[in-house]
Amino acid sequence: MVEKPAITPVVAELAARFAAGGKRLYLVGGSVRDAVLERPTNDFDFTTDARPAEIQELLSGWADAQWDTGIAFGTVGASKKGEIIEITTFRADVYDGVTRNPEVTFGDSVDGDLARRDFTVNAMAYDIAASEFVDPTGGLQAARDGVLDTPATPQESFGDDPLRMLRAARFVSQLGFTPAPRVVEAMRSMAGQLTRITPERVQVELSKLLCGAHPRRGIELMVETGLADVVLPELTAMKLEIDEHHQHKDVFDHSLVVLEQAIDLEDVDQSPDLVLRIAALLHDIGKPPTRKFESGGGVSFHHHEVVGAKMVRKRLRALRYSKEITEDVAKLVYLHLRFHGYGNGEWTDSAVRRYVTDAGDLLTRLHKLVRADCTTRNKRKANLLRRTYDSLEERIARIAAEEDLARVRPDLDGNEIMKLLGLPPGREVGAAWKFLKELRLDRGPLDRDEAETALLEWAREQGITPPAS
Repeated sequence: MVEKPAITPVVAELAARFAAGGKRLYLVGGSVRDAVLERPTNDFDFTTDARPAEIQELLSGWADAQWDTGIAFGTVGASKKGEIIEITTFRADVYDGVTRNPEVTFGDSVDGDLARRDFTVNAMAYDIAASEFVDPTGGLQAARDGVLDTPATPQESFGDDPLRMLRAARFVSQLGFTPAPRVVEAMRSMAGQLTRITPERVQVELSKLLCGAHPRRGIELMVETGLADVVLPELTAMKLEIDEHHQHKDVFDHSLVVLEQAIDLEDVDQSPDLVLRIAALLHDIGKPPTRKFESGGGVSFHHHEVVGAKMVRKRLRALRYSKEITEDVAKLVYLHLRFHGYGNGEWTDSAVRRYVTDAGDLLTRLHKLVRADCTTRNKRKANLLRRTYDSLEERIARIAAEEDLARVRPDLDGNEIMKLLGLPPGREVGAAWKFLKELRLDRGPLDRDEAETALLEWAREQGITPPAS
């Protein structure tokens, strides 16, 4: 581990400017922590003893641009040679204990500023001009030991901002750290205070947790401490359900295995796939409410994918996820069992077309989710499932080479339908379009004569009289 962050020429120049003005400038927070852990970072935050007006004066004539959006909280932003800089005056905030809204007060020392931060590994600073490392709360040792602890007591820290409990789970996921026993104890006793936090802030932390390097650890901590009961109670419910295949101690454990296997299937050169990870974690969310004990002593969860898709929509909307993410995850949950009707490859080409069409842009993710969901310890069965899905993908590729499966459309468009049937725009045209699309899925591409003949026959059955040709 290193103790000295990499300083860019712009940052060195800025520090010299502050020093010439009689002010101290410290690199602080995540950038210092990541330097200690030798992790890449592009997030640079600074703190200073200069008050906001003094910061603005020191930046004036040097920065290419500056803004005061966060000045009420002591933060002044600026840019220089393409680098974004945010500088905040030492803070010594007091929280009201109800809304977690702080009464913004400025402090007089860097040690006091660091003491109010969430975790010791984030409570380190680097005095740029003096090339001195500042660590009043033992953050460096905590980083070396891989321990997540708070500068003050956890009760005091979490009481100031309950979201810090969820941040603890997030840092466990991102950094692979182990929370100190007193932190876990405080999380258990204070989990209910998360209700003070807005869904939007919870959602941001949950997404970061899921996109971390060790999301399983973070999720297990959430469930263990009761945080999940507040923000994602469906996880705890799954922990009470036995997996019907008896391959895992419960559905929750199975879901974590699926999550890990889905992550292994992600493209290594791309960012973590949040949609895939949420879908993998919640794909069996519908099992608890659909559980049924069978006469032979087994258990079933019929139609849990249908119920699960509805539950996913409800939960992700409550967490203020975007409509796009919500619908994508819900669709993946709804479709994740479809493959198991494939058997030994008995699907017709029509069924394959429908599989591809229903998945749409999510087909690649669906492939990964389905493969990740094969968690049986029976090697023979696992190999059979893999070979069967290989066969399905090969059929998709073959049919796609013959047809444009990515854009399945009726063989006649709306204008052609209206002209052939003599209809104005309206519901009947939509019904005719849907009929032709279903026909296209069933039979594949048709030539124009075949499509027109089929449409005219359908129109007669619907009581529609086409104009005389």
